[in-house]
Amino acid sequence: MHHGDRPEHAHRPGDIIPPPTAFARTYRIRDITVVELTGEIDLGAAPFVVPHLDAAAAWPRVVLDLGPLEFIDCYGLSLLLRGRRRITDRGGEVRMACARPQTRRLLTLTGLDAVFHPVHTLADALEP
Repeated sequence: MHHGDRPEHAHRPGDIIPPPTAFARTYRIRDITVVELTGEIDLGAAPFVVPHLDAAAAWPRVVLDLGPLEFIDCYGLSLLLRGRRRITDRGGEVRMACARPQTRRLLTLTGLDAVFHPVHTLADALEP
């Protein structure tokens, strides 16, 4: 986050940000929705992550923050792809923050670095 930026709640009627879980939390900074993923994202985490990705699809600018993420498997990557597709199908934009070398390597090996174009920090992802 930028100095002085604080997470916000939804501002438009009907916008719902799911409550935080052990694996995901969603918040707003300026006009950007941030979905922060934490821990290990796999099949078991899906029920806790999908509501956040689905809710993010209602907003035009979304950042997937993988900074706190410790592990993600192919199923977790498929969740991110599904979320990205839902956002972009509605005309939205998705950015990704990811500094962990293991996760960046997985994105590269799967070719998803060319899809998500990850940057190293959340601050970088929040830049216009």
